Amino acid sequence: MKVLVLNGVNLGRLGQRQPEVYGATTHAQLAEHLVGTGRGLGLDVEVRQTDSEAEMVGWLHEAASSGAAVVINPGAWSHYSYAIADAVVQVETVVEVHISNVHAREEWRHRLIISPYVIGTIMGLGLGGYDLALAHLASLR
Repeated sequence: MKVLVLNGVNLGRLGQRQPEVYGATTHAQLAEHLVGTGRGLGLDVEVRQTDSEAEMVGWLHEAASSGAAVVINPGAWSHYSYAIADAVVQVETVVEVHISNVHAREEWRHRLIISPYVIGTIMGLGLGGYDLALAHLASLR
């Protein structure tokens, strides 16, 4: 099973941005870990990150056309990007991940407009949420 792990805006700064919230692991370290974890689960995992909403939409279209499953952490786009929500709707299998518990943070983060269009949302479990998302996708094969 092909899985695209798509990380959105500001997630390229993992390890630097608010380490008390997001931890000390860099995006490159996370990507390496997820590719290895995926391999162990029999998944072909590719990890991407962008700060461009248009690029994220293009990647979701790619997944929709190819039949790839998606693990997505849209970052702040989770709360307001109707363009990304419209693209997520087109992908058959999507799991949403949030590193922090968005409901325990600022009120503007509480509304997740992408969540209604995914098979599940994992939040507040740190980077381990990605591992759980991959394990779930592997269980669907």
